[in-house]
Amino acid sequence: MAGNTQTSPDPKPQSLLHRIYLKCMEWIATPAGVWALFFIAIAESSFFPIPPDVFLIALCINNPKKSFKYAAICSAGSVIGGAIGYGLGWSFMDTAGKYILDLYGLHDKYAIIQGYYQEYDVLTVFAAGFTPLPYKLFTITAGVCKLNFFTFILISLISRSARFFLVSGLIYRYGSKVSTFINRYFNLLSIAFMILLIGGFVLFKIILH
Repeated sequence: MAGNTQTSPDPKPQSLLHRIYLKCMEWIATPAGVWALFFIAIAESSFFPIPPDVFLIALCINNPKKSFKYAAICSAGSVIGGAIGYGLGWSFMDTAGKYILDLYGLHDKYAIIQGYYQEYDVLTVFAAGFTPLPYKLFTITAGVCKLNFFTFILISLISRSARFFLVSGLIYRYGSKVSTFINRYFNLLSIAFMILLIGGFVLFKIILH
C-alpha cells in the first residue's frame, strides 16, 4: 500500500543572473574573496552583468577596517576592465563588441552614446563611471570612437574611484548599521537600484547638459 508521503513542489528555478550572483557571493565569502572582487570588477567593465558594488559592499561589511583597501582593489580592477572594453570596441566591435551589446539589449543605446562621445568627449566617461549605468556600454563605445586612450584611463580611474570609495567610506563610517539596513530592506533596495539604473540615463543627460 502506498504511503501518504507528500512531495514538496519543486523550488522556483533561479534565473541565470541569480545563479551567477550566488556563485560570486560564494567566492566573496572565501579567503580568495579579494581576488574575486578584483576579477568581477574587471569583468563588469567589459562584459559581466552584475555591478561590483554588490560584492564590494559584502566585503566591506565583513571587514569595515579594510573598506578603503577593497575600494582601491575594485577601482583598479574596474579600470583594467575598462581598458579591455575599450580594446573590444577598438578592434573587435563587429564580433565580440556587438555580441556583448546584443546580449544585454544595449545595442539600441549604442548610437546614442556615440553621439555623446562626439559632443562631450571624455566628460561622457566621467558621468558614466560615477552613475549607475552599464559601464561596459561606454567602455566599448569609447574604443569605437577612438577616444584618447590615456585620457580615457585617467578619467575612468577618477570616476570609478570616486564611486567605490564613496560606498566604502559609508560602510567604514557606519559599519553594522549599514549591514542591518541592507538586510532589512534588501528587496526594496533591489527595486530602488533598478529604478536608479533606468533613471541613470536621465541623470546622465542632465549632467552633460
